[in-house]
Amino acid sequence: MERNSERRRLPPLNALRAFEAAARHLNFSRAADELSVTPGAVSQQIQNLEDYVGAALFKRTPKGLLLTDAAQTALPALREAFDRLAEAASMLTAAVDGRRLTLTAAPSFAAKWLVPRLGKFEELHPQVDVWLSAGLELVDLSTGEVDIAIRYGGGRYPGLEVRRLIGETVIPVLSPDLQATNPLNTPADLAGHILLHDGSPEPDDSCPDWTMWLAARGVRGVDGARGPRFNQSSLVIEAAVNGRGVALAKRTLAQADLDAGRLVAPLQIATAVDFAYYVVHPKAKGRLPQVKAFLNWIIAEAEAHEAALLALDNGAGI
Repeated sequence: MERNSERRRLPPLNALRAFEAAARHLNFSRAADELSVTPGAVSQQIQNLEDYVGAALFKRTPKGLLLTDAAQTALPALREAFDRLAEAASMLTAAVDGRRLTLTAAPSFAAKWLVPRLGKFEELHPQVDVWLSAGLELVDLSTGEVDIAIRYGGGRYPGLEVRRLIGETVIPVLSPDLQATNPLNTPADLAGHILLHDGSPEPDDSCPDWTMWLAARGVRGVDGARGPRFNQSSLVIEAAVNGRGVALAKRTLAQADLDAGRLVAPLQIATAVDFAYYVVHPKAKGRLPQVKAFLNWIIAEAEAHEAALLALDNGAGI
């Protein structure tokens, strides 16, 4: 007990906060603004901490503040400790309101794949309220405000637990009515069609645009740069559903419309890309019961989705 007590004798938290802010800014005034206190209060807290550790933490020079060697050594661990505290605080909030699950996903994936399936999760876990935010910007999960994110990318998300969900391919699709009136039976037939472009901002060099797709198949006489462009994958799919032309669509997002007969893929040419969909979360969030439940559910849904595509491809599918 005595040893545990010794381990928990820490400097005052306010002094540590003042040091971390001052070390980050190398300026007491800016640290004071961040902490909503006076520069004198920051200086006093730094002095208290220096008295506690028995060593100077800053070098006062004519050009400003510099960290001492001891401060530079300790600062990374202190920042990590504050990140852990913030994470723990968010877990306390989640524990109090264990019904809430907050997640974020790109708008197209949310609309075309996730939302149509969420009813199944709610039936299995009626005690959990899902709060879904759909946006193109990556959310900083270190703040603790979001439990889970679903991201489309290369799978490298440092500091987070990462699980691959679904791979992706792109395929030419169009509406059944357009196929009936202007058949698309070979790539060369695209010369008689309007090309719809997916202008999503993901920087995936392996994902072909129409120009690349046509060149790879030796199609000449078709301007792959012409045609309407949309900044979300779901929009280019909707344009194809409404007969506006042929879309080079992400299959995961278009599959529900293919299954329902709102789209057809007569060329049966799918091109694999390097990016995939991943579910990510801070490690501590994985201990929350609602997060565990959602992870188990969405991983099972993703496995079922890919198994269905594999069965389709081995049969009469793409």
